[in-house]
Amino acid sequence: MAESPYWNPKTETLARADLERLQGHRLRRLVERAYAKSPFHRRLMDAAGVRPEQVRGRADLERLPFTTREAWMEEQRRRPPFGELCVIPPAAAVRYHTTSGTTGRTPLRVLDGRADWKWIAECWCYGFHGFGVRRGDVVFFAFSYGTFIGFWGAHYACEKMGCLVLPSGNMTTPQRVQLIHEMQASVVCATPTYALRLAQEAADQGIDLAGGPVRRLILSGEPAGSIPATKRMIEAQWGAKAADTAGMTEIGTIMMFECAHQPGGTHIIEDHFIEEVIDPESGRPVGYGEQGERVVTSFGRRAIPLLRYRTRDLVVKVPHSRCGCGRGFDLYDGGIRGRVDDMLLVRGTNVYPRAVEAIVREYPAVDEFQIHLWTKDGIRDEITLRCEVRSGFEGQWEGVARRIAADLGAATEGLGFGVERVPAGTLPRFELKARRVKDDRVVKGGA
Repeated sequence: MAESPYWNPKTETLARADLERLQGHRLRRLVERAYAKSPFHRRLMDAAGVRPEQVRGRADLERLPFTTREAWMEEQRRRPPFGELCVIPPAAAVRYHTTSGTTGRTPLRVLDGRADWKWIAECWCYGFHGFGVRRGDVVFFAFSYGTFIGFWGAHYACEKMGCLVLPSGNMTTPQRVQLIHEMQASVVCATPTYALRLAQEAADQGIDLAGGPVRRLILSGEPAGSIPATKRMIEAQWGAKAADTAGMTEIGTIMMFECAHQPGGTHIIEDHFIEEVIDPESGRPVGYGEQGERVVTSFGRRAIPLLRYRTRDLVVKVPHSRCGCGRGFDLYDGGIRGRVDDMLLVRGTNVYPRAVEAIVREYPAVDEFQIHLWTKDGIRDEITLRCEVRSGFEGQWEGVARRIAADLGAATEGLGFGVERVPAGTLPRFELKARRVKDDRVVKGGA
């Protein structure tokens, strides 16, 4: 009998009506548990005038108040170190994680119990199995294994599936490339940026990645995993298929994954989450095909209930029928498209770093880049794209730079971009989330 393409065939192929009934049942249990055991959530619901018995199904979800990152962090500040979201005592926890890239001095702290950890790995299994990873694959993790949640759950998911796992911990990039090559890894897990960095290092070592055994790359941590130009570049350099995934420290695992059909978007794991898309300003829901902010309700995490958490991620939800894989799970077209709060304002013009990357990655002459914002003569914002030129393209650079500047200007209402070449190795490389914006303006967003 042929092996199923689904990790959980029963729920992944449910009809929408049956899936929504399942979500409603799990939502009722979640709300009851959160109200009974989490003083934080009880206070929120009481302030909103909502009782658990009023939430009987999916249709009642909007009765519940939003949870925000700001409220969570304020709760931890007032009642350190974890606040009163957590419904298990710290002594019952088995994992501690913090967010990466946190604003302020104190990170967002998270605890997980044993049941949480089983569930975290289970959700990752949906993504790995759905993209074709199987027992016997050799899976390499380009990951530092710190307190950032990152690929921790993915590591244990691969062990659960029967794969051979290659952790790389604090290895250098050259050492990681050597391990991939020597152990004949068939799957590599990395951020999109670091996948490109590994490919660059392999070329420097004379290793033919495209002709090697790696057949699949699991990408996470950056929106670039769903940017077509970036994905094409990664797949060309590795000679492998690349799949986008996305998760959060707040929920502990991934909530979406790209299946083997590569439909141009990521399936939402809807038997474990309810994902809403709202207008960031009004908080009202938006329909299929409209961009908005994703709001997540998580059923599986036992230690920290998560209800209507505003993620600040920008997404466009489309129906499950967009993909021919047979899953009943809706998709986010293009994965996570950016952030509500990462927009740059330059001389009155909105600039989205993700949109800049989508253009720059169309040019193979660009090896690495950085968006530099600065103030000219103390009064005028300027924006410059700093680029390292890939070996072999030096003679073409002047023409390429002119075309990039024209493309960027056309995409940003005529905003003038400077495009400059910097020496190879000048710009930073990233293992985890890339930070390609350097803002040196006197007044950020000023005219």
